Amino acid sequence: MYIRAAFYAGSFDPPTNGHLDIIARAAKMVDKLIIGVGINPLKLSLFTAQERLEMLNDVCSAIKNCSIHVVTFDDLLVKTAKRHNCSFIVRGLRDGTDFDYEMQMSGMNTIMEPDILTVFLPASSAMRSITSTLVRQIASMNGSIESFVPEIVFKKMLLKFSMLNT
Repeated sequence: MYIRAAFYAGSFDPPTNGHLDIIARAAKMVDKLIIGVGINPLKLSLFTAQERLEMLNDVCSAIKNCSIHVVTFDDLLVKTAKRHNCSFIVRGLRDGTDFDYEMQMSGMNTIMEPDILTVFLPASSAMRSITSTLVRQIASMNGSIESFVPEIVFKKMLLKFSMLNT
């Protein structure tokens, strides 16, 4: 049996409904989906890599149509995808700005690893405006983020911001 494996990466700080939309749709296309939580020491994150990994494991547990594994990585996305035997890199697109950036990345990745294809999935209409950055900003100002993140993530964000404000 041929196993189709894909790699979907992001900072997932926090995981949003937009991320889950892409994950659920990518899971319909492959047998195995590796979700890579990127670790960038130059980027200040609200959640630790371990917390992000745990949240993704929790929210992805309901997806049953493919095998999903959540990992952390701190090197080139395309090298990590190759290490996990992925044939595809999945990238979500919200708008033209995402497309321009992702096309550049896809081109560079193809030069480094020609056997790994990039697949672009457009965000669902209801998810196009959701970004982790905006969710963090809204939450930091006591705004309602319930419609932007899964319930598990919402509760962890409430806890995180209550701890930060004490």
